[in-house]
Amino acid sequence: MTLMTKFMGAVAATALCAGAALAEPALIFDLGGKFDKSFNEAAFGGAQRWAEETGGTFREIELQSEAQREQALRRFAEAGNNPIVMTGFAFGDVLSQVAPDYPETDFAIIDMVVDQPNVRSVVFNEHEGSYLVGMMAAMASESNTVGFIGGMDIPLIRKFACGYAQGVKAANPDATVVANMTGTTPAAWNDPVKGSELTKAQISQGADVVYAAAGGTGVGVLQTAADEGILSIGVDSNQNHLHPGKVLTSMLKRVDNAVYQAFTDGPGMEKGFNVMGVANGGIGYAMDENNADLVTEEMQTAVDAAAAQIADGSLQVHDYMSDDTCPALDF
Repeated sequence: MTLMTKFMGAVAATALCAGAALAEPALIFDLGGKFDKSFNEAAFGGAQRWAEETGGTFREIELQSEAQREQALRRFAEAGNNPIVMTGFAFGDVLSQVAPDYPETDFAIIDMVVDQPNVRSVVFNEHEGSYLVGMMAAMASESNTVGFIGGMDIPLIRKFACGYAQGVKAANPDATVVANMTGTTPAAWNDPVKGSELTKAQISQGADVVYAAAGGTGVGVLQTAADEGILSIGVDSNQNHLHPGKVLTSMLKRVDNAVYQAFTDGPGMEKGFNVMGVANGGIGYAMDENNADLVTEEMQTAVDAAAAQIADGSLQVHDYMSDDTCPALDF
């Protein structure tokens, strides 16, 4: 081996080490867009927080079609991005196929469990937070009828609906819960017009508080609720500010924390199954200046007491994902 060959080999090795040390994380948003004011936007917020605190940069992509899921994963992995974080259950099958091809790359998926040695799976106890906002809905309602509008009709969204209905019934056993799903395809996450139509339909059935767990579709729900003079409940991100004084609260699903933590941990992060719920700050409800006048002291005291019981295990909220029945809602 010549001296030049040895030198070039050393340079190459140094470059590879530097590349690994400076691996840039990547974030893949689910369908519905980065600025859906809900799930995807929460993920973006976590990535932005990491970038602002560390001075680091990250790559990102907004999917336009289902076909892009595998393309995006492979493109980022081939480019050396690490870790690669993706939002949404729909990445599950694709990641199961792609992850084994890149054993040196760490992946994190939110809302689905993928059993691969280089994958962190993050799931949330959405039923717990939905229970809390369900209690608030029942206590705020004057008609004793409240609504739920979900996005795509999948077990995960039924988990939201079931938790919500349990909270409603806990606060007011005589209350009625009207529930609708927007659709059965991914388009259901980004259809604010349909969200508006469903909101009006529920108002016609007497609902005066409506909870939206529908991604970008929820923007139409919250807008119509405000226009029609009823209260709404936001989801994932704090949506109280979208219609100050009209949004009762928002069920906080700290997707931002999941993304922030994955980026912070970086390559070599702990893999496996992570659950975020009320007990560890992964789930909660939003209080700020935009809804302070809507939430009475009685409501907040009751909800905080329930949250404490959920956290210590003395209150168990039924999880639709573990048993596809719902004691408080007939789907």
